[in-house]
Amino acid sequence: MLIKMDEEDWKLAYCKDDPVRPHLPLAWRTQSGREVLGLQSDTGEIEAVICMARCTGVPITEQELESTSRPNAPVAVFYTVWSYARGAGRSMVLAAADYARTQGCDRFVTLSPLTEMAERFHIRNGATLLERGTECQNFEYVL
Repeated sequence: MLIKMDEEDWKLAYCKDDPVRPHLPLAWRTQSGREVLGLQSDTGEIEAVICMARCTGVPITEQELESTSRPNAPVAVFYTVWSYARGAGRSMVLAAADYARTQGCDRFVTLSPLTEMAERFHIRNGATLLERGTECQNFEYVL
C-alpha cells in the first residue's frame, strides 16, 4: 500500500537512508510541489521510499528540479528511490506513478544518477532513456 509520509518522524527516519541524494535536506524534499511516499507491506513495514516533485517540465539537474517544482504541475519527477525489500523498488515506482496520475500528472520521469545501476533498473522496468546530461539522466515511464 502506498502511503504519503506526512509525519516528520517518518520522513526523518527513512530519508536518512537515501543512497542517491543524501545531501538533500528534509525541508527541501517537502517544499510545495514535493512529496515523500512510502510503500508499506501488509505487516506495516516500509519496503521502499520515493521522493517525487511535480514539475512544469523535465529537469536534467537538481537546480532545474528545484526551479521547476510547482504544486499541481503535470510532470511527476521521481528524483530518488530506494528499497528495503527485493523487488520493492519497481513496485514503488509503479505505485507512485499511479498515485501521481490521480493527482493530475500526465508524465512520469526520473532524475537519475549517471550510473549503470540506475540505467539497468529503469530500462528493466519499462522506462526509456530521454536524455543523458552531465550530472543526471532522465528516463520516462509510459504507463
